Amino acid sequence: MMVLTPGAMRYGDWRALYDGADFTLEPACRAGVAASAAVVAAIVDKDDAVYGINTGFGLLASTRIDRADLATLQRNLVLSHAAGVGDPLPAKLVRLILILKIASLAQGASGIRPETLDALMALVTHDIMPIIPAQGSVGASGDLAPLAHLACGLLGIGDVLVAGVRKPAAQALSEVGLAPVTLGPKEGLALLNGTQVSTAIALVGLFEADDLCRAALITGALSTDAARGSDAPFDERIHQLRGHAGQIAVARALRSLMAASPIRDSHRTGDPRVQDPYCLRCQPQVMGAVFDLLAQVRRTLSIEANGVSDNPLVFAGTNEVISGGNFHAEPVAFAADLLALAIAEAGSIAERRIAMLVDPAHSGLPAFLTRKPGLNSGYMIAHVTAAALVSENRMLAHPASVDSIPTSANQEDHVSMATHGALRSLRMAGNLASVLGIEYLVACQALDCLAPLRTNEMLGRAHGLLRAAVPELGDDRLLAPDIAAARALVVSNEVARSVACDELPVLERDFA
Repeated sequence: MMVLTPGAMRYGDWRALYDGADFTLEPACRAGVAASAAVVAAIVDKDDAVYGINTGFGLLASTRIDRADLATLQRNLVLSHAAGVGDPLPAKLVRLILILKIASLAQGASGIRPETLDALMALVTHDIMPIIPAQGSVGASGDLAPLAHLACGLLGIGDVLVAGVRKPAAQALSEVGLAPVTLGPKEGLALLNGTQVSTAIALVGLFEADDLCRAALITGALSTDAARGSDAPFDERIHQLRGHAGQIAVARALRSLMAASPIRDSHRTGDPRVQDPYCLRCQPQVMGAVFDLLAQVRRTLSIEANGVSDNPLVFAGTNEVISGGNFHAEPVAFAADLLALAIAEAGSIAERRIAMLVDPAHSGLPAFLTRKPGLNSGYMIAHVTAAALVSENRMLAHPASVDSIPTSANQEDHVSMATHGALRSLRMAGNLASVLGIEYLVACQALDCLAPLRTNEMLGRAHGLLRAAVPELGDDRLLAPDIAAARALVVSNEVARSVACDELPVLERDFA
């Protein structure tokens, strides 16, 4: 059982929680939560005007709200802000959003009561996941619309998923003995303000990109050996001279993946080629830079996930409530943009390797890797599919953070667009997975064309894994199922597990 310690969680902890790890909340945080709630209660008793407690919101911040209407104020805030559209976020992702919100509120700077925090924990415990439409946040003031839909679940409003079954929220709460929450002063705003949605989505995009980029090193090594490429460009001395951590780590992984390959040994002498094309030779430089970006994204999102992005913030030590701008998701927007660049480039160089292998002028192999070209088209259109996906990812990689549309009657006049910047990373990761699945197919087919020569034991295991699911391509057949099967092996991490290469880069190990 993991202990959720607000402000002190690691990247691997968030990943484990996303994958369904059970957890308990660090008990020591409850005192801070109670202390901040007491500060809010004292403000209400004194009837001081404090934003978010007894005033309107946004441009309406100067409007005082009577004490008798404070509960209605918070409820109305949730209802009015639940204006999202689009497909619902996956329940697994909603669970991570809930956990991030709990971790933020539990730091005792938001003024919510302990019982409201307990109600959020109960949603996770009973697997009651509010249905959150994916679209509608501009990434400041926090992820307002999607977090409002999350808060609706606490209030017994709208629909939720319970173990994957859609139900009215009020019914789902009643079935497990829970009552809808009546929000106290500041609590609606505390639930809605924050970057938990954009941060959770970006984290999931990073989890997927992290896995896929490791798989890309394996498919890249398969392609290099199949193209009878040289492993000399992966010599450690080259990369130490430049000094980039990612480049050094990727070169080390490629050396390990290609070690003692009989194919490589077969052309160490007498090969007329002096240098390989960049898509082979420059893998450490390109994929190393990709891993460096992923490491930077990991650092930013780890800080954000451990932080408090509410407004206003309650400082119980001095009995102050101070308005600021921690809800602005610019760090997440930048991280999402970097993530998009990394995903796009990993796919771009993989597509070039596919193109090289199917082109007989560059590979020296049969055209499109079919033994009867002309009668058969082989992997001709599989490459076209990869090209289409790479082009789409290049389009999607346009920075989201440079856009801003003023909202709330110009009170909220600069926003981050972090949420849709993070969302597109999921689509891009899906495209990259398909590109790598195609490279996996093409590289293994190219290796088959070199028989009786064989690759080394490590890459041979990856080749055997694919061949257990997809037979060698002889005459043309329906390719879509082959691509789906290869993609599934990449996405499931079966390819990485099959090679059992300890030198594949690990973000928390190699990029501390």
